[in-house]
Amino acid sequence: MVGMEFLGMDFTCVLGSLSPEKDCLLPLISKLLGYAIVAASTTVKLPQIMKIIQHKSVRGLSVMAFEMEVVGYTIALAYCLHKGLPFSAYGELAFLLIQAIILVATIHYFSPRVGNSTWVRALLYYGLAPTILAGKIDPLLFEALYASQHAIFFFARVPQIYENFKNRSTGELSFITSFMNSLGSIVRVFTSLQEKAPTSVVMGSVVGILTNGAILSQIIIYSKPAKKEKKKD
Repeated sequence: MVGMEFLGMDFTCVLGSLSPEKDCLLPLISKLLGYAIVAASTTVKLPQIMKIIQHKSVRGLSVMAFEMEVVGYTIALAYCLHKGLPFSAYGELAFLLIQAIILVATIHYFSPRVGNSTWVRALLYYGLAPTILAGKIDPLLFEALYASQHAIFFFARVPQIYENFKNRSTGELSFITSFMNSLGSIVRVFTSLQEKAPTSVVMGSVVGILTNGAILSQIIIYSKPAKKEKKKD
């Protein structure tokens, strides 16, 4: 049968017999899931942004956590771009980065006050980000930078997890956004393995499962008392 390929996906095994010898079903599923993640990522942070705007509050949100996310997405996107990975393996990073920047801006807008240090961090980021995304840094430094982004994402979640634990509340955190983050990390492990992505990329998704899963669990646990209080009223 003549191969049928579209957007890097081989549909030959779908049109023909799905026998194990074809050995293309899993790669096809991986591609489809990869593009599904990319499509879903275009709106994943919108529920969080809308919740802040609706309530005009950033109660319970760790600003540092969301700022570190922006840095992590920038490094991860730059690395995947210059490793030449298929768009289906990392495309969501571009949309997540854009939304993360908008989210941070929204948080600062509704924060009680914005100090000089905030403007310094913003200027530093916008000064360095283009260089990193263009890959105009030493290859060894690039590898070290990418290795550090796992720690960045981990420590980006830790302040938020601690804030939730301390307050016994998740404040204005969005359940939908946290759920989509957790689900995306789980699916991305499978697609990364199928795309034969570097081990460091797979480990990044594993870290995402653990940290996003922890925040999602806190949202579920700490929302229960609120529901009981409403019933009493």
